[in-house]
Amino acid sequence: MKLIIRILITSALVLLIANLMKGVHVAGFTTALIVAVVLGLLNIFIKPILVILTLPITFITLGLFLLVINALIIILCDNIVGGFSVDSFWTALFFSIILSILQSIMYKILGEDK
Repeated sequence: MKLIIRILITSALVLLIANLMKGVHVAGFTTALIVAVVLGLLNIFIKPILVILTLPITFITLGLFLLVINALIIILCDNIVGGFSVDSFWTALFFSIILSILQSIMYKILGEDK
């Protein structure tokens, strides 16, 4: 049940951010649901590999390179999901930052935090 709530929250936030932010386009709520699932899967399977491969750069930048990895995950999701598009790397970076902040706030409000 917790997973379904997290997916619904993420998809609602993806739609909200897409409506407020130029450069992010989502076709509809169904596409936002697919984006939420794909982002979750990419964060489970691909992100740990990227984090390990870029560990020296992450140490040198004091962890700020993780923001770049998040943006790359968003761009990868853009390539996978039809109906979801992000115009540039910088848009993906800001999208990932805003999405992370809003997810943290929503999970805290709803008591879904870890």
